[in-house]
Amino acid sequence: MTALTALGHDAWLLDPADVKLVEALHARPTDLCWLALHGKEGEDGTVQRLLDLIGLPYTGTPAFDCELAFDKVLAKDVLRRAGVPTPDWVTIEGSALRDLGAGAALPQALERVGLPCIVKPSRSGSALGVSAVEREVDLAGAVMGALSFSGAAIVERMIRGTEVAAGFVGASMEALPLVEIVPKDGVYDYSSRYTAGATEYFVPARLDAGVAAAIRDAARAAVDALCIRGFGRVDVLVTHEGEPQVLEVNVSPGMTETSLLPMAAEAAGLSFGSLCDDIIRRVEDAA
Repeated sequence: MTALTALGHDAWLLDPADVKLVEALHARPTDLCWLALHGKEGEDGTVQRLLDLIGLPYTGTPAFDCELAFDKVLAKDVLRRAGVPTPDWVTIEGSALRDLGAGAALPQALERVGLPCIVKPSRSGSALGVSAVEREVDLAGAVMGALSFSGAAIVERMIRGTEVAAGFVGASMEALPLVEIVPKDGVYDYSSRYTAGATEYFVPARLDAGVAAAIRDAARAAVDALCIRGFGRVDVLVTHEGEPQVLEVNVSPGMTETSLLPMAAEAAGLSFGSLCDDIIRRVEDAA
């Protein structure tokens, strides 16, 4: 909000946890809603559909495309159909476990993706509910843990390599410098993301030019396939052979001055205020 005010906007903060969103927006004339909500409702199209209903423009990607990108099952299907490299996976629906005896098919899941593997909720963020499975005996517990966050779990092939964030911004979704992510304990989990000093970041990423180009191409293809607009971040793992694998696409990445997208923008010579201005202008141009 400070950056928006510095740009000359009459910005005010509205937290849905504290007020009823629609009533608060009706009570104060508003031209644009800057969405900074994360996780369910903020990124899955819920708040976007509500703002569409009341006719209030907002930053970022439209509702339907948010819903696709946030649901990892749907998103990975879209990416695979578009030819975007993404780790092999299978989906375990909670209702199938409960009603169809899908637990007996868990061994087939490992036949498809192998060990070790990653188990994650289909609809969650910030690495919540994500676990690494090294032994077959641990798969069922990991799936149930993921299902406590979402109605479906993804069992995904584990990719060893370097994690990279590819940011895009503006009306033309301009690619920003790649951010290399190096967690000090080797795992980029919830603690590594939000504990000060737990992770090192390198911008631009310390990668061969050809590898960096391949990452940008894969990330751009993912953004295009999922119709991301205004700004977004693509999380990519790069194998030791230099092959990019897209993990997910974020429609509402962190937008503090120390978040990955602003970090990449700063490396491109784009100040935090200029980044915010670009995002706002994209909404105004689309109106």
